[in-house]
Amino acid sequence: MKHAGSHALDKLEPLLAKLRALTALKEKSRGAFYYGGRAFLHFHEHDECLYADVRLSDDFERFPATSGHEQAALLKIVGAALGDGKARPLRSTRQESQKRPLRDRS
Repeated sequence: MKHAGSHALDKLEPLLAKLRALTALKEKSRGAFYYGGRAFLHFHEHDECLYADVRLSDDFERFPATSGHEQAALLKIVGAALGDGKARPLRSTRQESQKRPLRDRS
């Protein structure tokens, strides 16, 4: 599945405008949004269908984004992930026990 091209992104322009209004997101290139310095959301196309990949944890999850209903659902998912727009950037989900302790350098 390829990343969405200009023609596909044209179809998503009303959705892109709503995403641009979310101050926590930064659009690095058309249709590619970052949150806290990390890639957060981008789009793919396959045949006539459009999809959004959203980073809800360490990995991206794919959601349909072709119809108005799908786009509205996507906005709800993104809004919930961002909270009030002032949420901190997503962090790794590794458990504290998995992190390596710092070595004593004395």
